[in-house]
Amino acid sequence: MKRLMRHSVTALAAAALAIGGLATTAQAAEAAPSGGDPTLTDVYIWATDVNLRQQPTTDSNVLAVRSTYWLDAVCQKKGQYVNDPAVGGNSWWTAVQEFSGSDIAWVNNLYLRGGEKIAGVPDC
Repeated sequence: MKRLMRHSVTALAAAALAIGGLATTAQAAEAAPSGGDPTLTDVYIWATDVNLRQQPTTDSNVLAVRSTYWLDAVCQKKGQYVNDPAVGGNSWWTAVQEFSGSDIAWVNNLYLRGGEKIAGVPDC
């Protein structure tokens, strides 16, 4: 019984930390993007040290690394499946721009707020 109680307390503590972390992330996301293309959907990288790649695959060159950052989403399509033990897996990638007219980079949707496939972002 003590062992079960200890595991329950540990699980509750971990859940509380996770919820606190999500609340912090949500607060950080409130800053409005600027300098982007107003015709594109804004997407938010909620994680830290996220690779923006040349193609929708982890074998592709890293063009930039961003943390908790707003970008303009150009379109999204299926690419290489990415599995992150901390957040799950996803094969959807979004083509993004840092500002209007900038180079296109790809980021896996796991690290963008919005879910597996992001509403408002057209398919490529």
